[in-house]
Amino acid sequence: MSDTHPASSSPGSLRPAGQAGDVGASAPLLSIQELTKDFGGLRAVNACSFDVAPGSVTGLIGPNGAGKTTLFSLVSGFHQPDSGRVYLDGEDVTGLPSHLLFRKGLCRTFQIPREHQSMTVTENLMLVPKGQIGERFWNPVVRPGAVRAQERRLRERAREVLAFVNLGHMAEQPAGAMSGGQKKLLELARTLMADPKIVLLDEPGAGVNPTLMGKIREKIEQLNRERGITFLLIEHDMPLVMGLCNPVIVMNQGSKLVEGPPAVVRSDPRVLEAYLGGQYAALEG
Repeated sequence: MSDTHPASSSPGSLRPAGQAGDVGASAPLLSIQELTKDFGGLRAVNACSFDVAPGSVTGLIGPNGAGKTTLFSLVSGFHQPDSGRVYLDGEDVTGLPSHLLFRKGLCRTFQIPREHQSMTVTENLMLVPKGQIGERFWNPVVRPGAVRAQERRLRERAREVLAFVNLGHMAEQPAGAMSGGQKKLLELARTLMADPKIVLLDEPGAGVNPTLMGKIREKIEQLNRERGITFLLIEHDMPLVMGLCNPVIVMNQGSKLVEGPPAVVRSDPRVLEAYLGGQYAALEG
């Protein structure tokens, strides 16, 4: 369902992306200022503004059609905003294409994983790092030793990352043979190969059984706690959001409605009104 409405290295060697802790005392790692996006006569995002503190796990929730996924696409360079600005670590990155944002440490996963199905799980990870010497067509001929050495290092790192996300047993299996939950873990593993500063997770719990969701949550918490990686995640599983995220930001009709700690957000009358229907009980309980 589209978010639109009527217009108005290895885990052990990943560099720390920031230090978790008193995130409120730091300048924002990601700052979204007055972002707006129209699609024809529909306004998907309407002057939306909020900050994401370094070292935080920030939740982004809202009813279907609130604009959450479109906002992710604007921030991650898959769509161009009509107005507004995006700042990453103090740098204006508004409108930069996704591959350049990726190199700057902003990584994004999708509701539906986008793996290369015919390639092995390991090969999916080996594709991620940029600037590989084997990508230049003459290097395999004139520098075959260097190409093979780099490939060995990438394969070793990919294996370490897969072990970290509990997918080591799938390393040589085709990615298309994985379950939905395993593919979500593979998406997380792919971001780790890029040494991210911030990861935008789009519904990591969608279609995932509780056991695998528990593993995904465990890895998010571990990466945030031990490596200082910042997360901004869209999720409809309210118990997951309320237990994992602080702060929680609520979008409605393309704009930020409420922001605060989980206990405050879940009892805010404006949030309950926006969620009247299927999510009401989840927010209450």
